[in-house]
Amino acid sequence: MEKEKIERINELARKKKATGLTAEEQAEQDALRKEYLEGYRQNLKSMLDSIVVQEKDGTRHPLRKKTDPPVQ
Repeated sequence: MEKEKIERINELARKKKATGLTAEEQAEQDALRKEYLEGYRQNLKSMLDSIVVQEKDGTRHPLRKKTDPPVQ
């Protein structure tokens, strides 16, 4: 996400505390926050997908979801 958008999110948050937001500004804030969270989650997922676990015997396997069956 661009720095300008993050600054706008913070600007709207400060204004909301100080004087409140119009309906248009609230909609803009919601859209910017949604975009920010989507990018954050996507980045976190890509980081987790790149993790490799190395066992004591030297074998390596990708990190798996908790619901996946164990690797043997």
